[in-house]
Amino acid sequence: MGIGGAQAQTLPPLQVQEIGSFHVGGRVVALGDMPKREIIPSPGAPPIQMDPNGEFQVEQMYAQYVKLAEPRARYPLLLWHGGGLTGVTWETTPDGRPGWQMYFLRQGHNVYVSDAMERGRSGWARFPEIFAGEPVFRAMGEGWGLFRVGPQSGWNARPAARKAFADTRFPVAAWDAFARQSVPRWTTTDSQIQAAYNDYVQKVCPCVIIVHSQGGNFAFNAALAAPDKVRAVIAIEPSGTPAEGTDASPLRGVPHLVVWGDHFAESPFWQRIRGNVERWAGAIRDAGGTADIMDLPAEGLRGNSHMMMMDTNSDEVAGRLQAWMERRGLMR
Repeated sequence: MGIGGAQAQTLPPLQVQEIGSFHVGGRVVALGDMPKREIIPSPGAPPIQMDPNGEFQVEQMYAQYVKLAEPRARYPLLLWHGGGLTGVTWETTPDGRPGWQMYFLRQGHNVYVSDAMERGRSGWARFPEIFAGEPVFRAMGEGWGLFRVGPQSGWNARPAARKAFADTRFPVAAWDAFARQSVPRWTTTDSQIQAAYNDYVQKVCPCVIIVHSQGGNFAFNAALAAPDKVRAVIAIEPSGTPAEGTDASPLRGVPHLVVWGDHFAESPFWQRIRGNVERWAGAIRDAGGTADIMDLPAEGLRGNSHMMMMDTNSDEVAGRLQAWMERRGLMR
């Protein structure tokens, strides 16, 4: 039995009212003037003519929800992933423990997990006809340094030769399992991704958003676009912000929390990002809003990586987010 299964046996079953999913957003695009070609649709089938022309539904996004019989949270909790990833980020951890989806369900939240436009079950569109450019693929070792599991020089294709930070909380033995979660992404589709997220907010919210990495900028802008719908934003190491000089005054009533892990001293890239994000947090405060900073090492939690929802102390980190939501009056 896996670790997650053993843990689940010690806890009472969830009382779930409904599990479901939907797609939201997108548009119809007509393509023409492309040549037909012959394909064999499955082994043993006769060849058929494939016509790549016609009308196509594109730029939609996928979401799955789990609704409790008696939720304790005042609003649904939306979990938004980062770059090159999907909603799997929030499900079972790479080493087999229950992820934050299950943690927050057990805390009494109705939880929605989505795949951003272009990722996972949201699907692609043709490129370059619809998506400009081509997708970017992440090599297995890129995240080792980028996600601050260890120095980039510590990456090795052989697991036994990899060198992580001595205090890392990431389950390094499960790195290859984590690498299987990586999916292609574009660097040219931010406007389409934002449009789908904005439609998602209109469909599901009022809500609270927990967002990670690349998703941070989308959540910040979604809150600006619909401050009446977004009740709070918790940003886990967000990598982007609205443009400098953006008016943050619509966010006076939308509390924000930004959470940082460890080993920033070893990453000039993340130091620069952190400065930009904390400037945005300052703009929210200057406009009369709330933007709290949770620096985990300063609070005594050392070694957390960029993927803190997968770290070995992920439940402890989630507990601090839950306590913040309690203090903000987001629970019944």
